[in-house]
Parts: sequence; C-alpha cells; structure tokens
Amino acid sequence: MGLIAWVKNVLADEKSRVAALSIFSNTVLVFFKLIAGIITGSVSIISEAIHSGLDLLAAIIAFTSVRISSRPPDKEHRYGHGKYENISGTIEALLIFVAAIWILVEAYKKIIHGGEVQSLGLGVVVMAVASLANFFISNILMKVAIKTESVALEADAMHLRTDVYTSVGVLVGLGVIAITKIQILDPIIAIAVALLITKAAWDITVKSFAPLLDVALPTEEEEQIMQALQLIAPEGVVGFHELRTRRAGSSRYVDMHLVVPRDLTIAEVHSLCDLVEEKITERLPMVNVLVHAEPCEDEDCTSCSGCARIRNLLSENTL
Repeated sequence: MGLIAWVKNVLADEKSRVAALSIFSNTVLVFFKLIAGIITGSVSIISEAIHSGLDLLAAIIAFTSVRISSRPPDKEHRYGHGKYENISGTIEALLIFVAAIWILVEAYKKIIHGGEVQSLGLGVVVMAVASLANFFISNILMKVAIKTESVALEADAMHLRTDVYTSVGVLVGLGVIAITKIQILDPIIAIAVALLITKAAWDITVKSFAPLLDVALPTEEEEQIMQALQLIAPEGVVGFHELRTRRAGSSRYVDMHLVVPRDLTIAEVHSLCDLVEEKITERLPMVNVLVHAEPCEDEDCTSCSGCARIRNLLSENTL
C-alpha cells in the first residue's frame, strides 16, 4: 500500500483518525511545554512536558493498537485482534506510573537543593494553551471511544484529561508563586501532579488489564443476557448453564450450554440457537455468541405446555 493510499485509509477510519489527531496534538504540546520549562526553570512545567511526552508515546501506541485491532480474524488469531487494545491500555498505564515516579524524584531534588522559577508569564501562557488543547482533544477521543467501545482510545482520552487537570494545577500554582513569591510551591505542585496521575494510571490499569485475564462481563451486561434467555427459556422446559462471558477490546464473547426438548430435530435446534443469538445481539453490541445444545433429561415432554411454547416460538421465527 502506497503512502497516499495508507493516509486515505487512516482518514477513512474514525478510530484511526482521532488517534492520529492525538499524536499531532501531543507532539506540539511536548515541544512548547519543554521550551517553556527550560526557559522558566519550573520543575512543574518540565514535569508536565514529560507527562505530555509519555502521552505522545501512549498516543502512538494507541494508534498502532487501533489499527491492528481492526484487522479481521486470521489463521493465527481466530478470535480477532481485539486484545491488542487492552495491551495498549495497560502499557499506557505503566507509562503514567513511570512519569509519576520521575516527577516525584525531580520534585524532591528541587525541595532539597532549591531553585527559582523565572519568566512566569510564559509559563502561564503555555499551560493555559495546553489545558484548552487537551480539553478539546480529550473530549473528541472520549466520544469516539464510547461510540466504538475502544479501550485504547479511552485510555488515551484519560491521559489527556489527566493532563488537563494537572496543567490547570500547575497554572494555578504559577499564579500563586507570582503573587506570594514562595518558590517551594513549585515542587509541591509537581508532587500533587504525580499523585493525581498515579490515580489515573491505576484506573486505566484495572480497566485495560482485566480483559486480558478473561474477566466476566459487567453484572448489568450479564443481566441483559439472562433477560434475553428468559424470553425463550420457560422455567423447567428449556434451561441453560455453563454461561461464560469475556471481553477482548470492543468485542464481547458469550458461550453457554442450552437445554432443549429432546425430540426437536437438528434443524429446530439450530433455529432455537439462532434465536438465542439474535435476542442477545439485540441487547449487546459487538457480541459473539456460541451455544452448545443438549437434550432435556425428561423423556416424556410431549404433554408439556412449555415444549408447545418452544415450538410456537420456533415456528414464528423460522429462518
């Protein structure tokens, strides 16, 4: 694929497009924050530049994972590539932890050895612009993340939202320093920034890493599955067990054992399983359902009113 064709392909995909926008935004912010931090000598601004630098790396990782996760299943990845997004989110969280540690170390050095923040006006302007830019970009990322259920984009959006909070904190701190002339406020603000982004890193880690361990879907989503099954599973006639759920990226996976009347034909059982899949997919997006059918243990089901209901459902939903 040529460069022009690749760019067109990226721009045509909404997830890739906003991920690329995040890369561009973070690149610009890192440059201006770093320059402002060096000129002013502010460790809190430099800490923000480092934070944005890791955000840039995270944005690149998110972009790559979004591109890979969108690939269809292949011979080596029969369940698709969705977990690349979860891996991306986990890596992004680790990067934030690294940034927090670095900021704490630099702040400690400044408290011990001292240092004076200069050119406060430049620092205030840069942090104000950074806050506004990150606010708008993070909102765009979060909207697309929610729409597409992208873990990678959500982690990237959370990165930038954290950057907004910390940038505002640094901005306020620089204003206070300008008024009070208390220079030690600079490293204290940097420590507060580190603690804030550590909390964000933990939240991202929990959300991104859990699907890698095949944690079950949230309770409310499993309740949606149960409600779908109750529509076609009268008590005592058709039951189900071994319900298992998990998630990979934006894709959900559901499998179960479905108990059906023993005298149904293979075609009727197949139709019933299709009906189960249909009812579940009506309630949950991006869901893959696998049903294992097994016969009811009751040998005399001809007089059961529940079986009659099942047959009526099958006749109404004949494929």
